Amino acid sequence: MSERLRLHVNVDHVATVRQARRSSKPDPVEFARACVEAGADGITVHLRKDRRHIQDHDVLRLRNSVDAFLNFELSLDPEIVGFGLECGAHAYCIVPENRQEVTTEGGLDVLSERARLSSLIPRLQAAGGLVSLFVDPEPEQLAATAELGAEFVELHTGTYANAAGGERDRELGRLSEAAAAARDLGLRVNAGHGLDYDNVAPVAAIAGLEELNIGHAMVGRALLVGAAECVREMRAAMDAARS
Repeated sequence: MSERLRLHVNVDHVATVRQARRSSKPDPVEFARACVEAGADGITVHLRKDRRHIQDHDVLRLRNSVDAFLNFELSLDPEIVGFGLECGAHAYCIVPENRQEVTTEGGLDVLSERARLSSLIPRLQAAGGLVSLFVDPEPEQLAATAELGAEFVELHTGTYANAAGGERDRELGRLSEAAAAARDLGLRVNAGHGLDYDNVAPVAAIAGLEELNIGHAMVGRALLVGAAECVREMRAAMDAARS
């Protein structure tokens, strides 16, 4: 397996630290720039309804001042959708969002949201962005994603990341099977959530994956070794798994 797996760094939690003091530092845009210079292929941000970390101006500054592919995660909230349509992101990943959750918990229920998604996906594509749906590795969710015309599916790896022993092996199998099924349906396949330096290799080795979105673990590692080194270490782990 020789195709290079893309690494997108989610910079949300740099903004989490900043928002703890409502100050200007640390700056997620500065962090994003350092990650790109160190070899990251793109930057991911999630603009939440409650603005707990990333702010509107962060997204606009990332788009206008960082020379990198910008992946914008958004819920189906009308306000966030409106901003997303105007922000000029290169890609849009539609995710579920619950105000009470600490982080995104589980994949989008594409079946129950089919009506809203069928309207939104063409609008995002018309705005110039590639569209992915963040889903659990379940056949019915993959089939619905393909039927709705999204270019990508992003497989939710959180259950795998939180599992241990034989259960983790089973979850890895589900992810591998889902990636193959998604490709058979004509979808391109990304993955993310809960991935870190210890668990990334088996996921990175899954055939057909194009991109991993990783945030919290890399921001945490950067506190010890810096932005550039945290990217180099993750890049090395991914490349070793691919080779």
